[in-house]
Amino acid sequence: MILQYVLSGLVTGAVFAIMGSGLTLSYAATGVFNFAHGAVGFLAALVLYELTAAAGLPAWLSAVVAAGLFAPALGYLLHRAMFRGLAQAGETAQIVATIGLTIALPALGLLAVELAGLPATDATSLPRGLGPHPAESFDPLGVRLDTDQLITFAFSAVAAAGLWAFLRHTPYGLRMRAAVDRRRLATLRGIDADATSALAWMLGSGLAGLAGVLAAPVLGLDATAYTVLLFASATAAVFGRLRSIPWTFAAGLALGVVQNLVAGYTDFLEEVTGLRTAVPVILLFAGLLLLNRSRERVAGSAAEDVPPPDHLAGVPAWRRRLPWAAGLAALAAFALLGPEYYVGVAAQGLVLALIFCSFVVVTGIGGMVNLAQAAFAAMAALTCGWAFASGLPFVVAILLGVAAAGAVGLVVALPALRLGGRVLTLATLALALLADQVLFQVDAFSNGTIGWALPALGLGFADTSDPRVRVAVLLALIGLVALLVRNLERSASGRAVLAVRSAPAAAVTSGLSAPRAKIVLFVLASGIAGLGGVLFAISKGSVTATDLPAFAGFVWLAVVVLQGVRRIGGAVLGGLVAVAVPELLATWDVSAHVGSILFGAGGMILARHPDGVLTQLAEARHRRRARRLPAAASATPAAPAVSAVSAWPSPGRPLFVLEDVVAGYADCTVLRGVRLEVRPGEVVALLGANGAGKSTTCAAAAGDLPVTGGRILLDGVDVTAWPAHRRARAGVLLAPEGRGVFPGLTVEENLRTWLDDPEPVYRRLPQLAARRTVAAGALSGGEQQLLTLAPALVRPPRVLIADEPSLGLAPLVVRQVFDVFAELRDRGVALLLVEEKATEALAVADRVAFMRLGAVTWTGPRSEVDGDRLTAAYLGVR
Repeated sequence: MILQYVLSGLVTGAVFAIMGSGLTLSYAATGVFNFAHGAVGFLAALVLYELTAAAGLPAWLSAVVAAGLFAPALGYLLHRAMFRGLAQAGETAQIVATIGLTIALPALGLLAVELAGLPATDATSLPRGLGPHPAESFDPLGVRLDTDQLITFAFSAVAAAGLWAFLRHTPYGLRMRAAVDRRRLATLRGIDADATSALAWMLGSGLAGLAGVLAAPVLGLDATAYTVLLFASATAAVFGRLRSIPWTFAAGLALGVVQNLVAGYTDFLEEVTGLRTAVPVILLFAGLLLLNRSRERVAGSAAEDVPPPDHLAGVPAWRRRLPWAAGLAALAAFALLGPEYYVGVAAQGLVLALIFCSFVVVTGIGGMVNLAQAAFAAMAALTCGWAFASGLPFVVAILLGVAAAGAVGLVVALPALRLGGRVLTLATLALALLADQVLFQVDAFSNGTIGWALPALGLGFADTSDPRVRVAVLLALIGLVALLVRNLERSASGRAVLAVRSAPAAAVTSGLSAPRAKIVLFVLASGIAGLGGVLFAISKGSVTATDLPAFAGFVWLAVVVLQGVRRIGGAVLGGLVAVAVPELLATWDVSAHVGSILFGAGGMILARHPDGVLTQLAEARHRRRARRLPAAASATPAAPAVSAVSAWPSPGRPLFVLEDVVAGYADCTVLRGVRLEVRPGEVVALLGANGAGKSTTCAAAAGDLPVTGGRILLDGVDVTAWPAHRRARAGVLLAPEGRGVFPGLTVEENLRTWLDDPEPVYRRLPQLAARRTVAAGALSGGEQQLLTLAPALVRPPRVLIADEPSLGLAPLVVRQVFDVFAELRDRGVALLLVEEKATEALAVADRVAFMRLGAVTWTGPRSEVDGDRLTAAYLGVR
């Protein structure tokens, strides 16, 4: 009997392993966790079904088309339309955009089937398997297996082995892993990060399609079942640390076996409803909690969450508030004069808006993506119903429900103290699913399928059974929450929260408590969600365990972020949109699939505007206002006059030239007509104080920052429009400020991103040979800098741009680094050396250029540099 459970579990686990491997591949190569992975599998299963049912193709040929052609093509299209932009967006935007796809892709497929007049499908449709039909059975070792199960296991093994070999032993796999480790650095090493991402999405989508095709005979064509399959597969990917294909594969197989054994040998758990089916969720949470921490040491890097610019900063306060005041007045007038039915719809939207305000607190302010808000709302509503049915006064029952939500929020906050980003997102969703499948199924708490009845909230002169009264009450509560959020942002506690979010390490060194900030936000947000859940139940008149499912929080977050999660206005707009769009589609007799598709289109918008619709509107207004400014004010400022330029002749044609380069960040111009020349076999030292524009000059020269004026020439060829990876392939190499290594790759893998054979480096630098299998992030700062420059000794670039190469290094290592520069100069390399420390740079420089306020103020031979010129360059004193 146990062998039967193990073997059948291995087949189930094989599907988990394939889908989990696709998740691992796409995440390891692009840095985006694709919540729509299951939806891609569903579409592949749908294509399989329609090709066999409508076109009459053989199952094996239909599977090749669905998983081998359709799914990779879909992955490429999604990359071009969405994922390419998401790679540079924040984690919140990435999560929400892929959630939008989870909803939109199945709807798009089903709508296409309807419009094409193909055979209709539903959750009961069962595509046939890939083997003989009907499946043939075997009895190895006395265990009955069929051909479909054997085919599933065989495909999973081949897919896992092929993926592991691809990522670890091919140049394409190395480029993928380098691109996700440090995408910017990968482009500076000549890697086309966009092309590697496209290939990763094609392969990942192909694996999702393969999993969908193999699972179709069991799951049918139920889109929700494929989303559940995604989270079971995510458990395997988490145990593989979202990086290791072999570990992901093994974890998927083990998950299938454990799930079968628990189902077959834990009859005693039947007393706890839903606990046996919640095994993947429990394992997912445990894996996230135990395996999430990275032990790599990454020198010279920091992770910061920068808030979007306030494009309305210069607008008077009354102008900023006028649109919201007008909207509030219009809503109040509609509540008083509109039809009662539609006023009720507006009230329903405001209930959701109140729940959505909790996202503003935990995600907008705290930067933590929490998908358990629906569970908090359900917890409060069920607690309120249970307390009222137990005889407690209604007001006391309401307060008890809100307190219960806050208490659960405190429990959820405890693991959140050590989690962050998408790991926290998955963990909160796992807890929400656990509450959904176990806690809310306890009859004593939820009263079974009947639920709890709740009366209207009386106000003395009226009660909330009148939708107009509900609108007034909800507007008042949302106003109080808005005031609370505003005071929180302006208080010392709020500033501490924002500091922890923007720069955690700096906040801790300043004495701020990150754990306390997270706990406060979680408890406050869960209390707000709980209040919204209670009012949801009161508006409905009752509450059951299925009214506020965990997956609702999945969609709610996406709705709020699409509008603008940093503002209460975004929550209100999101709540109204969430009820208005389905109502309008129903009124106009439009397919319900259209609403889901529009929602997914919002995810594509989010890829280009990660801060939501409200910020996008403010930015558009700002740009229109900027265009209306007088031409003199909007024109690019001319380059300041060069105070002194030496007439010292430089023989030979310049190899690398910057001609009147203008560049900056967003609306801030940094470089104002920079002019530089570097000849072969020459070292030009670019000196200047902090903020002079030296690093920006390096970024513009290497193609890492687009220029808005001037030209950049390489051996007479205009390369201004060339991207960074193309310039690197042409011989322009940038050693960036900090450390130019991929911390997650080994020393040898770092070298292979630039060299075909790293052995010459090992002969030259034996200290690197001794650590060839060590992750670069675990090296000392000096070793990392040597690793950065070592490839240039074997394969010298035409132009080497070194930005602050001595930063944070010991004097002995600094001498080694500058010896490398001297050798490269002797080999004909043109070097642009950027340094704040003038002594080391002047020792190797042939020519010197001083920068101040984004322009070169003096250039000349090293021999003409004296103390007065250095004082003028660094202090602005003549």
